[in-house]
Amino acid sequence: MAKKKKSKKKLWIIIGVVVVLVILVAGNLLKSDTEAITVETEKVKRQTVTHKVNGSGVIQPEVEVKISATISAWITDITVEEGDYVTKGQHLISLDEKQVRATYNQARSSVKSARASLMQVKAQKERTESLFENDLIALEELESITASYQLAESQLEQAVAGLSSQEDQLSKTRIVAPQSGTVAMIAKEVGEMALGSMFQADVLMIVADLSKMEVVVDVNENDVVSVSVGDTAEIEIDAFQDTSFIGIVSEIAHIAETQSLGTQEQVTNFEVKVRMVDVPESIRPGMSATADIITDVKENALSIPIQCLTVRQEGWEDDIADKKRGRKKKSEEADESVDSENGEKQKKEMIEVVFVIRDSEDINKDSDDEKGRKGSHLKKDQKYSFIRSVKVGISSENSYEVLEGLEEGDDIITGSYKAISRDLKHLSEIEVEGSSNKKKKED
Repeated sequence: MAKKKKSKKKLWIIIGVVVVLVILVAGNLLKSDTEAITVETEKVKRQTVTHKVNGSGVIQPEVEVKISATISAWITDITVEEGDYVTKGQHLISLDEKQVRATYNQARSSVKSARASLMQVKAQKERTESLFENDLIALEELESITASYQLAESQLEQAVAGLSSQEDQLSKTRIVAPQSGTVAMIAKEVGEMALGSMFQADVLMIVADLSKMEVVVDVNENDVVSVSVGDTAEIEIDAFQDTSFIGIVSEIAHIAETQSLGTQEQVTNFEVKVRMVDVPESIRPGMSATADIITDVKENALSIPIQCLTVRQEGWEDDIADKKRGRKKKSEEADESVDSENGEKQKKEMIEVVFVIRDSEDINKDSDDEKGRKGSHLKKDQKYSFIRSVKVGISSENSYEVLEGLEEGDDIITGSYKAISRDLKHLSEIEVEGSSNKKKKED
């Protein structure tokens, strides 16, 4: 008997707990349906909207010459140091010339020999021509000496060409500056071998014009289409804090550079060169920099904060009316609609919208609201979120240009992110942050 009483008592406790939980859940649901959503607001205003394309990269000289040897020889002298300013034609590096000079002397001797042979054959040719004119020799002898003379001329020409080649080789043992600039790098020391090759350059020194610098940045393929040569850019160099420099886009690559090809992390960028207008003296090649390229500027444009723009499913105008009639929302029906042609489910597109603040009195006065349906169900002295589909133009870091859908002075909702992206719907009850007697909705 005692066990039976305990079982009944336990059953009543369980029933009581369930009833309490049901009441709490129902209360929270009703509370969430009736409480207003706290929001932040701002007025639509006119201002300058500047669209910028950002890219990061490094600084490099506009003109940079990598000096290498065309002959292989030991380095015997380097006449400059890194940081020195050199002028065009100034002597920079000397290479060992012993073997090259020996070959040059041999070529010069060959020229002397070929010239002497030509003089000898020429004298013989003149005597033979005189004898032939007096009919003292046969024609065959004249033809033979003429051929010998032409052969001697050819040999002299070959010897002169060989000497010219060796002179060029000898001159290359003395490397001079191809242009004026600063010695940016010396890669070799005296006593090391300079490897001469026409296919793979062995860089000995770099001379650059540090008075003309540019920033080479990578711009994403989605942004590069709006960049043009001549666009102005704002350059920030990591080494120069709180300082910006002005640049001009001088070149845009025609071929993309792709990273992580074939993976989910694939990125396609285009190289853009931005020439710096004013170059600081302490700047160095290789410094990290970013460039904000100004591609478009709209003066006195109607604008909204960038965070207030969101998206909702097309057909939101009918959702409220259907909800009041107890029908399934049109947005839900769209998910179940069937295309008569292929039998596949269709989904409505997402459109860009903002939420405008409207009073219940204003909504009730607006006979065009909800396609002619007045908001008689709305509470008096209550503010509501009112969806407006908008068309936007260019964007800056903080604002969008508004082309259609809003007017100057409209109160729009700018926060919070959670409210704009998820909580707010058409004709949701709202409380403006900072206003009196507000009921704050718990997240």
